[in-house]
Amino acid sequence: MQITETSADGLKREFKVVVSAKDIDEKVNLKLEEVRRQVQLPGFRPGKVPVSVVRQRYGGSVLREVLEDAVADSSRQAISERGLRVALQPKIELDKYEEGGDLAYSMSLELLPDVEPGDLSGLELEKPVAEVDDTRVDEMLQRIAGARSTTAPLTEDRPAANGDVVIIDFAGTVDGEARPGMDAKDFELELGSNQFIPGYEDQLVGAAAGEHRTVTVRFPEDYQATELAGKEAVFEVDVKEIRAKVPATVDDELAKEFGVESLDKLKESVRDKLKSDYAAVSRQRVKRQLLDKLAESHSFDVPPGMVEIEFEAIWQRLQQELKNGNAGEDQDKPEEELRAEYRAIAERRVRLGLLLSEVGRRNDVQISQDELNRALIAEARRWPGQERQVFEFFQKNPQAVENLRAPLFEDKVVDFILELATVNERTVSVEELLRDPDEDAGETQAA
Repeated sequence: MQITETSADGLKREFKVVVSAKDIDEKVNLKLEEVRRQVQLPGFRPGKVPVSVVRQRYGGSVLREVLEDAVADSSRQAISERGLRVALQPKIELDKYEEGGDLAYSMSLELLPDVEPGDLSGLELEKPVAEVDDTRVDEMLQRIAGARSTTAPLTEDRPAANGDVVIIDFAGTVDGEARPGMDAKDFELELGSNQFIPGYEDQLVGAAAGEHRTVTVRFPEDYQATELAGKEAVFEVDVKEIRAKVPATVDDELAKEFGVESLDKLKESVRDKLKSDYAAVSRQRVKRQLLDKLAESHSFDVPPGMVEIEFEAIWQRLQQELKNGNAGEDQDKPEEELRAEYRAIAERRVRLGLLLSEVGRRNDVQISQDELNRALIAEARRWPGQERQVFEFFQKNPQAVENLRAPLFEDKVVDFILELATVNERTVSVEELLRDPDEDAGETQAA
């Protein structure tokens, strides 16, 4: 076998590999002999089939298998002999092959860069923390009570407002024709819930009990029923009753609905939940600050293929957000600007991922099977009733398990670095803690 390096450009390498015809022929003969000993054909005793018959019947498939194995074995050998750390699966391009001749192919690959972490103990970070006060607990209790609200007839004579529940009869038409599913009797609709087509509920705000209204709306262009997408619909609506939402009373009875014995215990549970939520936000803030500092202090080449894979994943998500109108400031940016911006983000993510991976490798950071099992159980709980299918999916898909392991590893390495760094806590208001850090960055740049 001949292995010749034909190109070395940064992290990219290209090789020309030639496996001699003699080696190929020997492996084919060995494989045919193996088949001959196992195959059973009419007219021949087991193990007594002539090699010529076996070659005639199985020669093509055996040759293909030998060629595939030869490429796999020789490519691994080329990488191993040179001690190369490959970033992605090598790309193989076969030259023209004729039976009886040498096997020649080109192999291109990208290498992992040499990463040298800086002095992690010299990092100084600020961690915002917020206290849970009684006002926040009371606000959460009111939201809990609101979620357990009932409705009651209005006690005052007023028109319907957002938040009210109206009892309506309605019948709709498109192009003057009634369609299935566009009518109902005694339907309870909460105004402002966006349960119906955009604009429908708005046209019932201000209606009085006993009033008839004609509501005209247009189905969205991406409406699931394609025959209605983009079409105008007219609904004749009778408002039969208006009911106000009545929150549940914050008392011991409400607490018992949540499985605790008293209101004091519910308050304690709410306080603990808020503490946990604020602690998680605090950690995300300090983690982001850490990653920003690591990105600023480490610069090395990254494999272009890894960047491309990360960029494509980001770009697909962005395209969906743009389609749904949920891309915020990106909604009106030129595509060229967006591509440049998100490619830079992809490169940063790959570089940070490689850096954290190297820190973890050097310091023997490991994810135990128990930690992985807990993550798997948590993932399965996200799909009530489908837990068994989730477990089976991960059993059959090693890459899915790796996708589960990766964020666990990253968080564990981050925790390791935070132990080395100097982390100063700063008490902030809840509003400041929960505010989007990108907004703070924008304000700072504008100042």
